[in-house]
Amino acid sequence: MSYPPPPGQGQNNPYGQQPPAGGQPGYGYPQQGQNPYGQQPPGGQPGYGYPQQGQSPYGQQQPGYGYPQQPPGTVQANNGFININYLGTVQLATMGQRFLARLLDGLIIGVIMTIAMFAGVLSAFGVAGSVDDCSSYTYGTPEYQSCLDDASNASAGFMGVFFAIFGLLALLMLLYEWLMISFKGATLGKMAMGLRVVREANGQVPGAGGGFIRYIIPQLGGILCGIGTLIVYLSPFFDNTGKLVGWHDRAAGTVVIKK
Repeated sequence: MSYPPPPGQGQNNPYGQQPPAGGQPGYGYPQQGQNPYGQQPPGGQPGYGYPQQGQSPYGQQQPGYGYPQQPPGTVQANNGFININYLGTVQLATMGQRFLARLLDGLIIGVIMTIAMFAGVLSAFGVAGSVDDCSSYTYGTPEYQSCLDDASNASAGFMGVFFAIFGLLALLMLLYEWLMISFKGATLGKMAMGLRVVREANGQVPGAGGGFIRYIIPQLGGILCGIGTLIVYLSPFFDNTGKLVGWHDRAAGTVVIKK
């Protein structure tokens, strides 16, 4: 009759085989550091399917979740790009592009002013012609005096219309620059050049307040015979942030970017 061996001595594995000498487990027992398929990865590295530390499961080295991005308003290595909330990384407009956009706006306004002045000159010739017509009357007669009165009234009416037209044009210029920048972010010239004025804080159009501030500062500079206006428009050259922000942009909190 055979008896089972004492506990802990001479126990067989489930397959009836004793483990080899040296205390190593037998076949079917994975060793320490070895995967269940019996393959030892080279160099002690984890086997296939075991992602290494700092490595994604697909074998690509990726930054961790929540990797910090550059804060809004950061100029990337002064290469002409800037980070803006809700827009991401956008390209800043160069001074050459801004100059060409303003030149186009000046041509548009200049054409309108030229048409108005041409109409005014034609009206002036008409008034002068009406005065010459009085020469057909005898000087000092009631007919002559009545003709002069009519010509004087026509001249006064012409001058009133002339100044009214220029006042209307000045108002249109204000509304053109102010409202187009405020609610569209670009004038016709800027649209042609693919530029847009946005708020640096959130990438939105400047709005009525920001657009007015941006417009009125260069106009106030015109008090100094236009020199102040020129300095304001050239002020982006003096900006040391790399954003090409002029004094009028700084006051309005705006930047000029490429669409």
